[in-house]
Amino acid sequence: MTAFVLVSGPFTGGWVWDEVAERLRKAGAAAYPVTLTGMAGAETSEPETETEAETETDLETDLETHIGDVLRAIDEAGTGPDAGEVVLVGHDYGIHPVLGAADRRAGRVARVVYLDAGLPGDGDPASAFVPDPTAVGRAGADRLVPPPSGAEWARWGSTEGLSAAVLARLDRLAAPQPVRTLTQPLRLTGSPFGRPTTGVLCTANGPGISGVEMLLAAGPPRFRVLASPTVTFFELETGHWPMLSAPGPLAEVLLRAAADEGVRLSVPETASPFEGRGFLLDVPERPSERHGPIDLYLPEAEEPRPAVLFVHGGPVSPDQKPTPRDSDFFQGYGRYVAGLGVVGVTLDHRLYGLADYPHAAEDLARALELVRADPRVDPERIALWIFSGGGLLAADWLAAPPPWLRCVALNYPVLAPLADWRQVDARFRPAEALSAASPPVVLTRAGLEHPPFQETVDAFLAVAKRTGAEVELIDVPLAHHGFEAIDHLPETREAVTGAAASVVRHLTAGH
Repeated sequence: MTAFVLVSGPFTGGWVWDEVAERLRKAGAAAYPVTLTGMAGAETSEPETETEAETETDLETDLETHIGDVLRAIDEAGTGPDAGEVVLVGHDYGIHPVLGAADRRAGRVARVVYLDAGLPGDGDPASAFVPDPTAVGRAGADRLVPPPSGAEWARWGSTEGLSAAVLARLDRLAAPQPVRTLTQPLRLTGSPFGRPTTGVLCTANGPGISGVEMLLAAGPPRFRVLASPTVTFFELETGHWPMLSAPGPLAEVLLRAAADEGVRLSVPETASPFEGRGFLLDVPERPSERHGPIDLYLPEAEEPRPAVLFVHGGPVSPDQKPTPRDSDFFQGYGRYVAGLGVVGVTLDHRLYGLADYPHAAEDLARALELVRADPRVDPERIALWIFSGGGLLAADWLAAPPPWLRCVALNYPVLAPLADWRQVDARFRPAEALSAASPPVVLTRAGLEHPPFQETVDAFLAVAKRTGAEVELIDVPLAHHGFEAIDHLPETREAVTGAAASVVRHLTAGH
């Protein structure tokens, strides 16, 4: 008999699983909803009287305390004559104690289910993954984060599918979250994916399976574990609390996950433009100069020349080899524009995760200072050429452009954080930053783009039309995201040469 150990997200207890657990039991499985320490809520089936000692214990509750709660549930599920495989289900914050317990009971856990949850690893605190990143700052002197109420629940995920009565019940039963459960790092001795794993994605709260495919195609190599044959996926068309909004479909999905069903993914051939696939243009070799984080590709010229700084996308792995500026991709761009008579500049920046956009922005600003200080560069004629997930970095330069920034080129960019990119600082919203005062934009759009990325481009173009911002659109219908490395077609070559000609025209206008 399969035994499901069910662990909910912040502010909630085992009561949220009532309907799911009932359906699992009717299907012949065992179900163990877990109420983590301190999370019983204001109302329970058996009212409790809190003693002074219990209050002190709650104040000291941390992630290890909750891991211990899940360990006890695993041990309970593994006893008796009907004991069978144990499936751990972690919703939102609940994935953190689930992974910690699975690491300590590796021989007892047959599968881990991520229910609309992040992908934490060793050393990660839950505060970096929960939907509301400001929660920790609201903890009081009692070291408890007060629960949301009413419309505030939407900060923790989509409430689609929840009736007014269910939301009122959430308000009534919600419990304060011990802040140390959010701040204490998760400690693992092995890989979180060292056992069969299933992801259940709630599409009203964020991207579905297509979003995972996008991550495999364009994200850091560390996410390729999601293409393992032991990893499966399901989608539920509901909000962030499917145990309350869709208990029947959720129970069915959990049973199918335990039976090793679900969608399995593979790494597409279009993955990662930085793996030595060559550049789409036949560009002659040209020496480069390395100055800290930037490389310069210099034209044959005696006077100072305009410069184009190429800004890679991401997030990328900090140990990725080759790094972006050492790849054929960006070396090709640097050499190509140098052949057009301008200085090509490539950059490695620190966009290693969604919370790193401020670090990457610092690196970009510093690189521009270095470029403009070089005596071979005309400091009054600079262009930025930004790619993919680096597109969010354009916000600063579109909102308050210096006079020396002559244009911004964008290739298949992300121009707004996706629905579940809650770790991205609010500053990085290019569509909100765009105005008639922004520098000219040369936007190259891939026709076979990932749909969530394309939606951000559509919104950006709508703002451009409304505000009168100058945007030149280059459409490449048969191109994929990262087409310079993978789609070596006449139309993609024409797109690159056409975009480069536009950038050079803006750099040299009036000169």
